Amino acid sequence: MSADGGADGADDIEVRDPISAPDADGTPRRTTRRFPLFTKDTARPEGGGRAAPSDAPAPARQWPVLVVCGLVAVGLLVTALDVFRAGTLLIGSALLLGAVLRWALPSVGMLAVRSRFTDMVTYGVLGGAIVLLALMAQPHPVLTIPFLNDALHFTVDN
Repeated sequence: MSADGGADGADDIEVRDPISAPDADGTPRRTTRRFPLFTKDTARPEGGGRAAPSDAPAPARQWPVLVVCGLVAVGLLVTALDVFRAGTLLIGSALLLGAVLRWALPSVGMLAVRSRFTDMVTYGVLGGAIVLLALMAQPHPVLTIPFLNDALHFTVDN
């Protein structure tokens, strides 16, 4: 420890804060003495910019997430109106559409939550699982997978 209460050499460390706005030279205006591994804020995900120009109204800037959420809401409404298979197929299809939008568009607004790969895998796996389960729902399943049927009977019969 040095006489001023800091660790030896710690007063010489100056870390640029990547969150601050850059000056004319392109370097951040603020500096911080925080340890560089701890952050105060998180970076915007890749592709998390506006999906439309900034002069467009707010709904137009976020159209990808509004489309996906709107289709999920319609699917939930259809499911609540006792058309289970059609509603859940719509919900799963909306998530699959979200995966396709995340893959195809450079900027998707608030549909971007994590990295592009993680978002695509998350939306795709959840959407695919919901569609698969909707197709296998009883009574009169559209899709029958014998392995899963045997596994169900094995767990129920014993």
